[in-house]
Amino acid sequence: MPNSAARAKSARRARRGPREDPARNELVSRSLQSAQQCLLHRDYGTAYVHYLLVLHLAPLLKHVAADSFRFTLFKWASELDSLGRIQDLFNCYEQALELFPDDEVIVNSMGEHLFRMGFRDEAAVQFHRALKLRPDFPEARENFYRVSNWLVERWHFLMLNDRGRNRKYQLAIQRAVREGCSTVLDIGTGTGILGMCAQKTGASQVFACELSKTMYELAREVVSANGMADSIKILHKKSLDMEVPKDIPTRRVESYLPVPLCSPWLSNAKTFADITVGGLDLTAAGEIRSPVNSSAAVGEVSEPYTTERLSRARGGFTALTPPCRLLDLNFNNLQELEGLCSRETSQLRVQVLEEGVLDALAVWFQLHLDQDNSISTGPHEDTCWEQAIYPVQSPRHFRVQRNDEILVDVSCQDAYLRLCCVAVVRDGQTFRLDRVERSVSVACAQSTEVELCSALASLHTSPDTPLRPFTLESSEIALLNNVSYHSNFRLALDSLLTSLRSARGSQGSEVASGRSPEPLYVLDVSEGFSVLSLMAAQAGSDSTSSCSVRAYSSVEKEQHQVLLRLLARANGVDESVLEFWLTHVEDDSAVFQRPTSEKLWSAIVLDCIEPCGLTRQGMMEKSTLARCLLEDGGRIFPERIAVHGLLVESDMLLQESAVQGVEPTLGFNIAPFINQFTVPVHVFLDLSTLECRHLSEPVQLFVLDLMNNSANYTSTNVRVQVSASGRVTAVPFWYQIYLDTDVSVSTFCEDSHWKQAAVVLQHPLSCHGAEVTQPVHAEAVLRATQSKVAGRVTLHVYPAHTHHISTASISR
Repeated sequence: MPNSAARAKSARRARRGPREDPARNELVSRSLQSAQQCLLHRDYGTAYVHYLLVLHLAPLLKHVAADSFRFTLFKWASELDSLGRIQDLFNCYEQALELFPDDEVIVNSMGEHLFRMGFRDEAAVQFHRALKLRPDFPEARENFYRVSNWLVERWHFLMLNDRGRNRKYQLAIQRAVREGCSTVLDIGTGTGILGMCAQKTGASQVFACELSKTMYELAREVVSANGMADSIKILHKKSLDMEVPKDIPTRRVESYLPVPLCSPWLSNAKTFADITVGGLDLTAAGEIRSPVNSSAAVGEVSEPYTTERLSRARGGFTALTPPCRLLDLNFNNLQELEGLCSRETSQLRVQVLEEGVLDALAVWFQLHLDQDNSISTGPHEDTCWEQAIYPVQSPRHFRVQRNDEILVDVSCQDAYLRLCCVAVVRDGQTFRLDRVERSVSVACAQSTEVELCSALASLHTSPDTPLRPFTLESSEIALLNNVSYHSNFRLALDSLLTSLRSARGSQGSEVASGRSPEPLYVLDVSEGFSVLSLMAAQAGSDSTSSCSVRAYSSVEKEQHQVLLRLLARANGVDESVLEFWLTHVEDDSAVFQRPTSEKLWSAIVLDCIEPCGLTRQGMMEKSTLARCLLEDGGRIFPERIAVHGLLVESDMLLQESAVQGVEPTLGFNIAPFINQFTVPVHVFLDLSTLECRHLSEPVQLFVLDLMNNSANYTSTNVRVQVSASGRVTAVPFWYQIYLDTDVSVSTFCEDSHWKQAAVVLQHPLSCHGAEVTQPVHAEAVLRATQSKVAGRVTLHVYPAHTHHISTASISR
């Protein structure tokens, strides 16, 4: 053991640190300077290597260089991502985490890359890790909520809360086991509830398989917590990859029931409705359709249908025919199942009983669990299931009449049930819907029956009509169908252009010098397909002013660019004044830059609200950057956004957001495990059809001013008068989008392509006509905390500056 003198000497050496190494210090200094020079020249890869060297040689510099190192890492990772060098990208993150293992920002950023690449389970691990490092890290919490929506789909909560469904399955499983089916296989076990029902009933062997890694781990936790870990074997496999027992334990026969229906709300997102949008004539585009298309060739689309809850269809729906049996499937008959996909296409004839527009086919099933227990998933049933919706690819205004017959082709050639309305039989004449072109749709809307029959009988393709229909996403079609948004945008844009032209005319310098006046530059950075840039270009070509408009669109897909060019020609717009901006910039991050080296933008169009009802990430940062690139008098569209909300009581939102105790799950302890994936904000909400009670009138919660950051207050109080007694279970919210001072549109209106969202409170709060005070802080994400003092509810609302309105924490 060393003596005290030796220990003191060792301590002094430790305090002085390692012996100085001039050569190492010189290398560190030069590498640090090189890293900073590389950053100035945007050589992020070389800068990253220099920083790695510096921090390995001089760990004491970590706290000084941390911010610069993060910035360099993120920029270099983005370049590697764009180059497809995925392994190099993650190698960089692993190197960074060796240096900064507890850096929650780096951990979260790594999770974001994993999520974008489809590695959702791995992304969830990183987001969860970042939250453990810093529980109040809003970006990581929002990302964890986002990935939770993918890993545990929201229907799991509604299904587990459906006690009627769970009880019928339990009874059927009990009968099957008691009748001798002692070996049970649960395919797609989810949380394991049905496997646990079988084990509790007395099955000698219970197997379960689950493809999702997250649900597999969740099922193992649930089974273990319920004391069945040793009696239920759960496999992380696809059912087709495992040896399935010859006998399936329950007898199941499904009857699929289709019904043609009329629903403008459903059609709004599947087929483009109007031939004019904001002054643009879109007839030259021909058919614009959703990628959901049951008549497409096998392999062309991922699925031939979507799913919707028809009971919540905005404006309701009209069944044009009675439900009819489509096909029966006996899951105990292996030969029948094997022959299903090889069965030839059959045709179903359905008689029309109600006149209306033919918009879609709705399909549901009758599930016979055993002789006594069955479940219907129809639109009028109280069930956790939605209905399958097959869009009808026919003219938007095509009407069927009573006693018409609809011919439906039925096939199952690629493991998908495909339904396609191919023809209508009227008075002995057959009219093929799959040959109807868009040029007939207007006539269909206005013609008499004789004219309609004549139009259908003499169908032909115009030489100017594209040979194949353009395909847009459902959200993009719904945007095109939002007439009020485009009309109001045109009004606001015309007002701005008039103002800018007037200002330039009053200066008169360019005219006096004989030079042609500089054009007005308009940039549209909307997400997905947008015709706003074309509207700006048309506004310039329509003007008698010599001051023209050059419009720039940020659409990336070649098909979108082809469509905009086609529409430009059809609307008399010179293609030279419509440009695609991303071809002018090096990468997406540089989309906000000057249109020319010496000029600024006259207007920049931002896409601020997602179709799901949340603000887009980075909205305020984008607006801050955009403001710096506007000419005097220029404007951002929209210029401000007001968020409105109200208090509601809605058991439905609670049911869809978390499992409510053990009673609906038949006494099994499932809620604590799956509720880890609860997200506090319910999106894609249609407030007009939501089952709820309004407990207050709508109020304005806060305003985000995109043209003036200093106008965004950090704290304010909004007093809400409770108009009815009840339990506050949620705060639905929506937006009033001000394109300028006088022109605005609401995301909560009849033709809005935007949905609404709601903060769901997992601990509802009773109120009895008291006032609700809402201090609003515009700095963090939306967070609702509550306390009850002297009969008053205090609701704190935090709008997101840089992120979605996304979190709610409850304190009692």
